[in-house]
Amino acid sequence: MDHRIVTALRACGGDPRVAGAARALSWAGEHGALWVAAGLAGAAADGARRGAWLRGTALVAGAHLVSMGVKRVVRRPRPAHVEPLVSTVGRHSFPSSHATSAAAAAVAFGALGAHPVPPLAAAVCLSRLIAGVHYPSDVAAGAALGALTARLGARWMRGGGRD
Repeated sequence: MDHRIVTALRACGGDPRVAGAARALSWAGEHGALWVAAGLAGAAADGARRGAWLRGTALVAGAHLVSMGVKRVVRRPRPAHVEPLVSTVGRHSFPSSHATSAAAAAVAFGALGAHPVPPLAAAVCLSRLIAGVHYPSDVAAGAALGALTARLGARWMRGGGRD
C-alpha cells in the first residue's frame, strides 16, 4: 500500500506547479528551518509570551533531533521505485524528519494561536510524498512523533502556567 500511495502522489508532481510547490515546501522544511524561523518570529512579535514561543521552538528542534536519531536506528531506505523531485540529506526515510518538525510546530505553535501553522505543516508533510522521498508510513510516524513530543512538552512550553 505504501508503494502505491507514493506512486500515485508522486505522479501529481508531474504538474510543474505542484512540483514547484512540493520542492519549495521541502526546501523550507529542511532541518526544521521553517518552524524555527516561525517560532523566533512569534517570540519577536509576541513579547508577552516570548518564553513560550522560544520553548516551543526548542520542542520543535528537539523533536527533529529525536527523529534523526530514530532514522539512524531504523535505517529504512527511501522509495526507490519513483524518481524523486528533490535531493535529500540522508538515505533513510523512517520517520520523516520534515513531518516530525512540522507536526511539533503545528501542536506547539497552534496552542499559541498560530492558526496558519497546522495547514502549512500538513502541506509540508504532503510535499514529501509528492516529492517521492517518503512512504506514507514514514510521514505518519514522523507526524505522530512530532505531535507527541510537543504534547508532552506543552506544560513546559507554557512555563508551567507562568506565561
